[in-house]
Amino acid sequence: MSQTLRGTAVALLLAAAVVVLAVLSVTVGARATGPAVVFEALTAFDPSNTDHVIIHSRIPRTVTGLVVGAALALAGAAMQGMTRNPLADPGILGLNAGAALAVVLGIHFFSVATVSGYIWFAFVGAAAAAVVIYAVASLGREGATPIKLALAGAALAAGLSSIMHAVLLLDQTALDGFRFWQVGTLGARSVADVVTLLPFFAAGALLILGSTRLFNALALGDDAATGLGVRVGRGRLIAGLGVVLLAGAATALAGPIAFLGLVVPHALRLMVGSDYRVLLPLSVLAGPVLLLGADVLGRIVLPPSEVQVGVMTAVIGAPVFMWLIRTRKQVNL
Repeated sequence: MSQTLRGTAVALLLAAAVVVLAVLSVTVGARATGPAVVFEALTAFDPSNTDHVIIHSRIPRTVTGLVVGAALALAGAAMQGMTRNPLADPGILGLNAGAALAVVLGIHFFSVATVSGYIWFAFVGAAAAAVVIYAVASLGREGATPIKLALAGAALAAGLSSIMHAVLLLDQTALDGFRFWQVGTLGARSVADVVTLLPFFAAGALLILGSTRLFNALALGDDAATGLGVRVGRGRLIAGLGVVLLAGAATALAGPIAFLGLVVPHALRLMVGSDYRVLLPLSVLAGPVLLLGADVLGRIVLPPSEVQVGVMTAVIGAPVFMWLIRTRKQVNL
């Protein structure tokens, strides 16, 4: 099967999976509801009907999962292309930790309590983390190699998380407002919050989707990419801005969700190869599949309580991450 046909088949399967999981996200929970009740709630909502109210309360959660899943998967694929490192993602390289710390500081010092306030702190934190990581990794004769980027990101993420927890221990109010958000959750926002951040998601996605030629050229090395006429420095800056927009907006909306940006692009490469013209659009579909699937699983694994989606993605992603390190499988980026 040619790569084009394989990519088309995978895209159709992922699109069908998105639809199925979106339906499950609305119907599955501590109180399960059938498709007929869901259809009735969506077409003839009765505020006195408890089932209708529950279904409507799940809609923002589903919409958040769709948008955040697509954003984090796309950001992860872009970071792996920029760094030529299959282990890169916004969580492992510290962008999510930078955004989370900035949000905590905003809550602590400025009493920020809305997603429109979180977003600006998240952008600043993610951008600052990206600059620091690249600057540290660039030290030495070899420059910012994939291994140095991963090590610098892991070290910075650990340090920023320690500072964040220290601030939270000193401020009970900040802790109360942050404790559920910090583990990654889809149920804390409204559709209006998602709509507020859509321009940032759209801008970030356009910047990254427009960088496919850059990522494919970088797979050959910086010198080869320059020889092909690609302006590597400017291209990385534009793609990096797209990553900051997506990671910052996703973190502001749902909290620091790790491993999704690592697992999705790697799994897609095993299925369709490393052409970013195919990989990036498929990441937009595969991200919501993993995030909504983890969220639905988290609702049913320990009934009647639920496990937050950030915990579930870590449970799925951590073994994959360790497997990648153990096998040291070389993926052609």
